[in-house]
Amino acid sequence: MKGQAFALFDTVIGRCGIAWSDSGLIGVQLPEATPGAAWARLRKRFPEAVETPVPAAIDRITGRVRDLLAGGRDDLTDIALDRGGVSDFNWRVYEIARAIAPGETSTYGEIARAMSEPGAARAVGRALGENPWPLVVPCHRVLAAAGRMGGFSAEGGATTKAQLLTIERARTSSAPTLFDLEFSVAPPRGGQIGR
Repeated sequence: MKGQAFALFDTVIGRCGIAWSDSGLIGVQLPEATPGAAWARLRKRFPEAVETPVPAAIDRITGRVRDLLAGGRDDLTDIALDRGGVSDFNWRVYEIARAIAPGETSTYGEIARAMSEPGAARAVGRALGENPWPLVVPCHRVLAAAGRMGGFSAEGGATTKAQLLTIERARTSSAPTLFDLEFSVAPPRGGQIGR
């Protein structure tokens, strides 16, 4: 294939999109309010891309994204990205964000410190807001200070971010979640209630 291409694919959270070139992925699109809106956003973001049937290599990637959105633990770090047009600063942010495993979180400040730029938390947030590869570069795993959700540029904003973190069973605060609690409403085996 020469040039750029894109396709839409269905997931448990809605219709997503993927765009690619010979060098790797150029973009991932999270669901919009309607499938038509997702298509329109991809066309706007990648005007040179042609909608095309999905080749086998891209089909494997969409399958992995589907699995992740269904609760899988694939970190997607081996997927090649076409970084054309991405600034060096943003690329450094994305490399660090890609190292955050499913179910784990970091903060804008922690990423800035990892870059040896401790005062750059807001710049990290801006870079993540420009992330062309959500899910593959897991910007949803990056929170504001003190576990606050922070921003998210996809449709639905912070609600979508929280949904993605819930799918991954990520801990966003020190408060216990339902996954942490051990309880049962069933009577004890072999015994009577109140005995």
